[in-house]
Amino acid sequence: MPRRTATMLASTLMLIALLCAGVLIPVPYAEMSPGPTVNTLGNHQGEPVLQISGRKTYPTDGHLNMTTVRVTSVDFRMNLVEAVYGWLSRDSKVVPHDTLYPKGTTEEQSSQQNAEEFSQSQESAKVAALKQLDVPVRSWVIVSTVVKDSPAEGRLHAGDVIKAVDGHAVKQPSDVARFVTKHKAGQKVVFTVVPAKDQAAAEKAHKTATTTRDVAITTAASDDSGPKRAIVGISAGTDHTFPFSIDIKLADVGGPSAGLMFALGIYDKLTPGSLTGGKFVAGTGTIDDNGTVGPIGGVDMKTVGARGKGAQYFLTPADNCAEAAADKPSGLTLVKVKTIKDALGALKDIREGKTAALPKCTAKG
Repeated sequence: MPRRTATMLASTLMLIALLCAGVLIPVPYAEMSPGPTVNTLGNHQGEPVLQISGRKTYPTDGHLNMTTVRVTSVDFRMNLVEAVYGWLSRDSKVVPHDTLYPKGTTEEQSSQQNAEEFSQSQESAKVAALKQLDVPVRSWVIVSTVVKDSPAEGRLHAGDVIKAVDGHAVKQPSDVARFVTKHKAGQKVVFTVVPAKDQAAAEKAHKTATTTRDVAITTAASDDSGPKRAIVGISAGTDHTFPFSIDIKLADVGGPSAGLMFALGIYDKLTPGSLTGGKFVAGTGTIDDNGTVGPIGGVDMKTVGARGKGAQYFLTPADNCAEAAADKPSGLTLVKVKTIKDALGALKDIREGKTAALPKCTAKG
């Protein structure tokens, strides 16, 4: 065989081998891309996203779109060719797999966590919106989840109201961990709780639950890499009673990042006039009961998705501003917000045409 032919054949075979390797060999990366964006003021799958009854509501117009990111699943294993394609694409982002899914995370665990965060974001959005309207909301600390095979399993249950720990009144979720970690592993801690079923019955009857019971639990040591803490294996959260019904109907979405846009949508429906002035506003951001807006992941994919649907303005958590501004889609104004009050002020400027006054994101934040 002539040397030139042999060289070409060897090169071709090597290229084929490299391509096969690129397709067959998995790499430790995952992909993010723009997901659906939904107008919180409109309908989704044939029904209103925000459904409010028992309180007067007002017509709305324009858009207050929540945004999402589509990610590859826990079990998906990207190959080298897919990773390179993702790196070169403007509309996707390749990140280390462990960034999205810490080692050991299962698909079921990821879905459960996303569902819990989404549910909590809805509750906080309702509270934040009603606080802005000076509508009173009753709140209390509950057991959010109980870890399987933990000391609390079978002793405490999701939905139990935590009134006290070791006789110390519990005012907020962080109090629970603070009182428990005063113990050493192996010591007993006493929870005073209203059982979930009694709380549910009281709420149904529009009464305050008064039945409590004491539950003694022997603490265990945390599995932290650093100093061990005493734990019982629960996470504490907050539950609320609202003076009227607010339902958020949005399927196949998870995580906490829609909180801000839900809160603004609720506020808009409960106040006369248009919050947007008919403009197309999108955004993202977690929100807590006090209306503080927190950072989220995948902001650059969310801005791409929002602009692709026609958004003119994007409400951006202050801590995400630098990342968002680094690759801003043309024609989209990034508005920096730290609280729901900031967002309401920005929307006022937008509907009045005072865009020069908007606090805009820059490469420095």
